[in-house]
Amino acid sequence: MTTAPSTTTDEAPQPAAPAPSKNSWAPLRPLILRLHFYAGVLVAPFLLVAAVTGLLYAGSFQAEKLVYDHELTVPVGERKLPIGEQVTAARKAHPEGTVSAVRPSPEADATTRVMLSGVPGVGEGHTLAVFIDPYTAKVRGSLEQYGSTGALPLRTWIDEFHRDLHLGETGRLYSELAASWLWVISAGGLALWFSRRRALRKVRGTQGRRRTLGLHGSVGVWAAAGFFFLSATGLTWSAYAGANIDELRTSLGQATPSVSAAAGGEHSGHGAAAGQAGDAAHGVGLDKVLAGARAEGLGDPVEIVPPADATSAYVVKQVQRGWPTKQDAVAIDPASGEVTDVLRFADYPVLAKLTRWGIDLHTGVLFGLVNQIALMLLALSLILLIVWGYRMWWQRGRGTAFGRPIPRGAWQQVPPQILVPMLAGIAVLGYFLPLFGIPLAAFLAVDILLGEIAYRRGRRSYGTPAG
Repeated sequence: MTTAPSTTTDEAPQPAAPAPSKNSWAPLRPLILRLHFYAGVLVAPFLLVAAVTGLLYAGSFQAEKLVYDHELTVPVGERKLPIGEQVTAARKAHPEGTVSAVRPSPEADATTRVMLSGVPGVGEGHTLAVFIDPYTAKVRGSLEQYGSTGALPLRTWIDEFHRDLHLGETGRLYSELAASWLWVISAGGLALWFSRRRALRKVRGTQGRRRTLGLHGSVGVWAAAGFFFLSATGLTWSAYAGANIDELRTSLGQATPSVSAAAGGEHSGHGAAAGQAGDAAHGVGLDKVLAGARAEGLGDPVEIVPPADATSAYVVKQVQRGWPTKQDAVAIDPASGEVTDVLRFADYPVLAKLTRWGIDLHTGVLFGLVNQIALMLLALSLILLIVWGYRMWWQRGRGTAFGRPIPRGAWQQVPPQILVPMLAGIAVLGYFLPLFGIPLAAFLAVDILLGEIAYRRGRRSYGTPAG
């Protein structure tokens, strides 16, 4: 939430340590203020990048519809052709690679997508999507596609920019760092704001640093819930924290299940249903497979994944990530066309459902345009908070090159019955969220070193505020 707040008259350092207070909050407030300030100053640049790229990503869904309108839509005809015929047309135009999946036209004016993997020149983990007019089987175009939401080049570029700055796995550290600290800074800002006297929270009629602080705090309070949500959901698919979360979910029996692609198989707890795709027209063919899935209640939009090998089944799965979520899946024997396994989204474990909804809400697909507008507003709020935070830092006056110092030694005033559990909780969080724990340890080490240097130079005494 708040990113670089600083002290006001009621927060300014005093020449001596405050007298002991029976109020347990009194010794905690300076500690939270110090953490909130320094974390905000140092992490804010990463949050600013995440906010700007997230703002772009939220708008990319609507931009994609405009930019790729020719590939995505067709004039409505009288009757859609069989899926097999549409795939044949796509293969005739693009014989390279293999068919990895087919998404039949989900709406009257939408094209059918035939996804090809192993196509020369297409990035690793991406497919070539061939767009087919379902009424005429004419090819409307072909574009590189990425991810389960079918992101096309524009959205893919922005998505990767937001996720890793186009730096690969190393770049993912920036977004995980931002997600790991956003909730911490938000929580600290909330605590500081509500601990202020009500008269000092108002914005109207104020000016200067007081007004900046009022705007910073007011917007931060209103946006805090959204920041907590973005932080939590962003961590679920991050590199290190995400792996820890997945391991925890698996140990609790809350992993996301998948339909078994083995002929006659049962639900598998892990693993992809698709694997490497084989012949799209294998066995009974795509149209009979789709008819079998329809009989099991799988409505549009769906994706058909061909068998990976001679012992595998077709997999048909719903791919609607919007509300209401449709994620049912069936496996169909390619020889007989019989359903061999069924997986209903209603049967997902609770945490698997919450993870699915959380990710889709975070990425702006759960509630469509309304969802995307809300994400844009959150991103704009975060950008403003960072700007206001740095402005407050400047408006404080600069006692040193890094601004007037925040008091040290506040932790010494915290009662042991509060300090010990707090440190234990931070240690546990640091283990599960390494890009929270490691930077925090670095902050503390540097702060202790600077404090020791200042102490030896006679500029301060331990347990008393600096500056």
